[in-house]
Amino acid sequence: MSTILVTGATGTLGAPVVERLRQTDHQVHTLSRHPHPQDPNAHAVDLRTGEGLDTALTGVDTVVHCASSPTGGDLQAATHLLRSARANGVTHLVYVSIVGCDSVPLGYYRTKHTVEEALLASGLGVTVLRATQFHQLVAAVCARAARLPVMPYPDVDVQPVDPGEVALRLARLSQQEPSGRVPDLGGPRVESFHDLARAYLDATGTSRRLLPVRLPGATFAAYRAGAHLAPEHAVGRTTFAEYLAHT
Repeated sequence: MSTILVTGATGTLGAPVVERLRQTDHQVHTLSRHPHPQDPNAHAVDLRTGEGLDTALTGVDTVVHCASSPTGGDLQAATHLLRSARANGVTHLVYVSIVGCDSVPLGYYRTKHTVEEALLASGLGVTVLRATQFHQLVAAVCARAARLPVMPYPDVDVQPVDPGEVALRLARLSQQEPSGRVPDLGGPRVESFHDLARAYLDATGTSRRLLPVRLPGATFAAYRAGAHLAPEHAVGRTTFAEYLAHT
């Protein structure tokens, strides 16, 4: 039995990772900015400052790093985490990244790739899993767009995946030996955003005319080229329509 700590433990991905790990014999600790106050193994840490991180990592064997913020701070968080993990004898660090982070010239993607490279070059035992976009992200984009009289959508293909399925893979990887970069995890289907937007409208009983949008620049071109997709790793099972039906 080992001690596994999950960062971002209250988030969309971190919460199901914690749930999966608590079904094992391992001792599970959690880290977030707003932990459950009655959980003795929950640590309140802001990774962007690193304050309290050494205490949280004391006695920890493996870290599953799910904490992330598209608005910034991931590089600082990774720096603090690496330093503290090394100082406290952590033997395995599992990191979840994004398919296409080395190809899509978007700031958040580039940051993810930089963190990947830093972890893999750190000398620590590291496992890196890239996943495609979560169902919740696609639904959030649709929800914002559907507020308008005409619903715009990006004219690209998407391969959304259920975070619970990503959590299962991460939980399994955390109980294995460090493996470097492992095969990507993609959703069950590559679908046009048009079809996903239509599924969202049907599921919510909303009537909107759909308007495809293409943008200039290298980022949208990379999306159009499918750099964010992993059709050869379509191992997820839950489709976007099934996610909507159960939400």
